[in-house]
Amino acid sequence: MLQDPYVITNNKIQEPPTTLRGIARHLGPGFVLSAAIVGSGELIATTALGAQAGFVTFWVIILSCLVKVALQLEWGKHVIHSGETSMASLNQLPGFKMGKANWSIWLWLFIQLFKLLQVGGIVGGVAITLNMMAPVISIPVWAVVITFITALLVYKGYYKVVEQFSLIMMVFFTVFTLASVFFLQYTPFAISWADIQEGLQLKLPPSTVAIAIAAFGITGVGGDEIMYYNYWCIEKGYAGFTGMRQNTPEWQQRAKGWIKIMYYDALLAMVVYTVVTAAFYILGAAVLHNQGQVPEGYNMVKVLSGMYTQTLGPWAEVIFMISAFMVLYSTMFTATASFTRIFSDAFGQLGWVSFTDYATRKKTIAVLAWAFPVSWCLLFLFIKLPMSMILLGGFMTSILLLLVVYAAIYFRYRRLPAALKPTRWYDLAFWLSCITILAIAVYGIVQAIKL
Repeated sequence: MLQDPYVITNNKIQEPPTTLRGIARHLGPGFVLSAAIVGSGELIATTALGAQAGFVTFWVIILSCLVKVALQLEWGKHVIHSGETSMASLNQLPGFKMGKANWSIWLWLFIQLFKLLQVGGIVGGVAITLNMMAPVISIPVWAVVITFITALLVYKGYYKVVEQFSLIMMVFFTVFTLASVFFLQYTPFAISWADIQEGLQLKLPPSTVAIAIAAFGITGVGGDEIMYYNYWCIEKGYAGFTGMRQNTPEWQQRAKGWIKIMYYDALLAMVVYTVVTAAFYILGAAVLHNQGQVPEGYNMVKVLSGMYTQTLGPWAEVIFMISAFMVLYSTMFTATASFTRIFSDAFGQLGWVSFTDYATRKKTIAVLAWAFPVSWCLLFLFIKLPMSMILLGGFMTSILLLLVVYAAIYFRYRRLPAALKPTRWYDLAFWLSCITILAIAVYGIVQAIKL
């Protein structure tokens, strides 16, 4: 019988690997995370910011990718030593409850109403891309087709399927995007060191505040991805291999070892999505901004393809369509897999289902694997503004980050076993991350009031 990864017992204990080969074999949650991150945020929000602002807001994108990983590490550490899912962890936060659920879960549910729009915009981006490759089939029909295929894949798929599919898509769009930036230097849109310096001067023109805040929320590891990451860490086995929490030297050593593996996984993912995000921004700022083109509506993908045809030639449009499909679909696929798990968990905390029961959980995930893609598809078909839908979701992700910061601080100083206390350098990076996110949130609110 297949063991339930969400039930932490001592019969699944494994010692953490110490060899390079052993460590590499136990990486994986970061692949899923990268596939989710390098999608709507990078291809659409990042290039849109570059197209509108030029190089001047390049620093926002770099900061977004680097500063939030400390929160991801804290959440990942918490799931390994506690065995708690994201929603179970939120339900342990201090404060009032409405019914069985903590206030934080209800706040998360409210924010998810806007996140539905974001993924609906991604469905639209995938459908538009496929329509450009095969225009004989209309955009609405493509949206329905891709919805059905995604629901079927997630309905039948387990963790290994999600991990392997995510890795393939991540490698494909990473290589192609970096090649486009390289060949950019052989076109009239070649960038200079002065352009990069301009983008690192911490300036933020008033006209770019809203889109910059949205891009900060959606690029790099966002609040959603930080929470999703815990489920992939559990399904990879990190928490199960550590075993039930015990105040013994053996458990402490195992916990430290698997936390270290999680660190490698998260930091490798950060390198990948930071490099690709920077590449997308450079393409948008160098090519689209100079031509005064900002992607929107059904013309979004056509405008974005100009970044590649201008650098690689007309032949690259076909390759771009394939790459754009892989980028956008990776987010749609991993979002479906992640949404089904975290919402099943949330419904469990609300008392609507029994998330800890293996059969009930699998049934709930299977139902949601159809319900979410269908709802995203309907939202896109009704609104028909994929760019605006994605950016609105990104803005709400910035708000969700505040909840993630609060929870991370609570995990670090109220739930972390003394034996797992991190170094001062870790704490310094952790507080730098928290303060930066809070400062940007306050800045965004002040600017919004001024406007």
